[in-house]
Amino acid sequence: MPDEPIPQRILPMKQVVQHVRSGKTAVVDAPIPAPGPGMVLVRTAASVISSGTERTLVEFAEKNLLGKAVARPDLVRQTLDKARREGVLSAAEAVRSRLDEAMPLGYASSGTIVEVGEGVDEFQPGDRVACGGGGYAVHAEYAVVPRNLVARLPEGVSFEEGAFATLGAIALHAFRLGESRVGEDVAVLGLGLIGQLAAGIARAAGCTVFGVDVQPDRVELARRLGAQASLREEAEAAGRSVMGGRGFDCVLICADGPSNDPIELAAALARDRGRIVAVGAVGLDVPRRTFYEKELRLIVSRSYGPGRYDPAYEEGGHDYPAAYVRWTEGRNLQAFLDLVGAGKVDVQPLISHRLPVDQAEAAYAALTQGALGVVLTYPGAADLAVAPGARRIDFPEAAAGQGQLGLGVLGAGNYARQVVFPIVRRISEVRRIGVASPRGLGAADAARRFGFRYASSEEETILADPEIQVVAILTRHHLHAGQTARALRAGKHVFCEKPLALDREGVEDVAQALAESGKLLTVGFNRRYAPAGLRLKAFLQSGAGAWTASYRVNAGPLPRGHWLLDPAQGGGRLLGEACHFLDFLTFLFGSPPARIQTTGRSEDFVVVSEFRDGSIGTVTYVGGGDRSIAKERVEVFGSGRAAVLDDFRKLTLAEGGRRRVWRDWVRQDKGHRGAWRAFTAAVARGGPPPISYEQVFGVALATIAAEESLRSGKPLDVHPLAAQ
Repeated sequence: MPDEPIPQRILPMKQVVQHVRSGKTAVVDAPIPAPGPGMVLVRTAASVISSGTERTLVEFAEKNLLGKAVARPDLVRQTLDKARREGVLSAAEAVRSRLDEAMPLGYASSGTIVEVGEGVDEFQPGDRVACGGGGYAVHAEYAVVPRNLVARLPEGVSFEEGAFATLGAIALHAFRLGESRVGEDVAVLGLGLIGQLAAGIARAAGCTVFGVDVQPDRVELARRLGAQASLREEAEAAGRSVMGGRGFDCVLICADGPSNDPIELAAALARDRGRIVAVGAVGLDVPRRTFYEKELRLIVSRSYGPGRYDPAYEEGGHDYPAAYVRWTEGRNLQAFLDLVGAGKVDVQPLISHRLPVDQAEAAYAALTQGALGVVLTYPGAADLAVAPGARRIDFPEAAAGQGQLGLGVLGAGNYARQVVFPIVRRISEVRRIGVASPRGLGAADAARRFGFRYASSEEETILADPEIQVVAILTRHHLHAGQTARALRAGKHVFCEKPLALDREGVEDVAQALAESGKLLTVGFNRRYAPAGLRLKAFLQSGAGAWTASYRVNAGPLPRGHWLLDPAQGGGRLLGEACHFLDFLTFLFGSPPARIQTTGRSEDFVVVSEFRDGSIGTVTYVGGGDRSIAKERVEVFGSGRAAVLDDFRKLTLAEGGRRRVWRDWVRQDKGHRGAWRAFTAAVARGGPPPISYEQVFGVALATIAAEESLRSGKPLDVHPLAAQ
């Protein structure tokens, strides 16, 4: 008989991470990621470790807790604010969760496209490309990268050379900001990777280049590559000698560190009305007298170029028209590669170490010891096929629990890791089966930490698993309705984190899937399960008549570009967050709003709700306030009674001239545990749902009507679904 074929072992990919608590760099197994719309999956051939940004991250992670606090006082302030608002235990749990994360490293790589996501037609499998972007062009055997952060490798450009494209784009953007022309004189302060590349670009543009560094070997390297260069202590005299006392037209500060010396040296070297571009993270206490006497211009360079930090460009794939924005970050990537392909910039002399990815720990150790260009290589990179099963990784030793309810989770973001996973780990009825997230690493890290049996980068793995009876939807908001409907149709009970949907069509699809499935559905409206909220509800139930309630939310600002503010992904703060507060009023009054009117702006608005029993509730949501004031305050009046709920930690009840106060001193409990316990108990006993479907769908429709009212400026009736 012929030999039986030996089954091929399905291996997950290798990825480099930083463990924030211990500071250790490690190579871990993770599922191969799956490309979403506008993304490409790249089989990595080479990646470059940044001697600036990544070294700083490693050094921060290696500090003890006190050292981290000294280095990041802003994070300490945030923690203290959280402790004051939510209690010491809540703050401690949040810090512990952050410290336990495995942070992906890398933002500069190259390889071959294996798969393209929906809507990508400018790239095809087999294309050789360079990739950029933190969180995308990571040190991993496979990476999912947005289309605008990918550039083709010209013929003759190796993968090693292509991996420098991100760093080259940073240097090229800085050079463009300096507006240097052919024949001008450029000084480069700091001759690390970015500085050496900037010097090479300036030479290619026909400029005379003078470099400065504190390390003799880097000064010597710059000289070998064609620049004049000097050590820092000789720089001012050498610069005057080079320029005959005139000064440099442009100075690029590519050094890194808190010292103010680079900006002072730049001012000394620049000519009258010269230009200074700050590329590295250095002290920027401008020496006013020199700047004034020379009338100098200072520009701070922002990474790769236009498009950086714009989610619509980087994640959404919306390019800027070249007629208006000639050099985006994507076009800078391509332009640098073209310079390398034409032989005008040589990156090979910058490579000091080449190590396979499984020796990443040694590679980072070399970086902290002064190495310049450290390249990680990926053995087997020519094997482009994604083997069946490679998008799943199993943890057979996981302490997954013995409960009767098998749980699968879609999404492994901050909310899942910090709130949901610690809760379900403590519910005896739950058996933790699988976690899925498109990039893979987040799911694998969560499965390791919280005892799930496997991690996957594919949604279908969870939905098709017969061991899973309950699916938790913890993804971004635009995915909720579709994933909830698919999970219900797959025969799963569903816990969907709010909001249920971003439009009426999504609500209707979920309602139809629910009717077809016969399974249970709930939404993560946790505040109705908070101990203080339950006490308030009981107080109101002992009265009679209509109530008037005011719910004030001092949410505070979100960072520019936050996904929640993107109408396509997060739905904005009204759809994405105000549903929580409308639901709490619905819980207090026993039915969803019948009529809605909203006034204000996208992040600062007031929603007035009328309820069937004559009660009136207002939600005042403020996104531009100061977080030193409590976030949430609910006031309810009627039937000769009054109640005030402050941040779900203090409840004041007043009746007959007497006041009673209930307070939780150590922890803010907003009902997350209660919500999960109520849902799992309902599934275990076969129903009914913990939140009536009239209220689940009624709140979803009321929130959508509130958004429509904000746009139209008109009050709207909330029309229930036909099935209701």
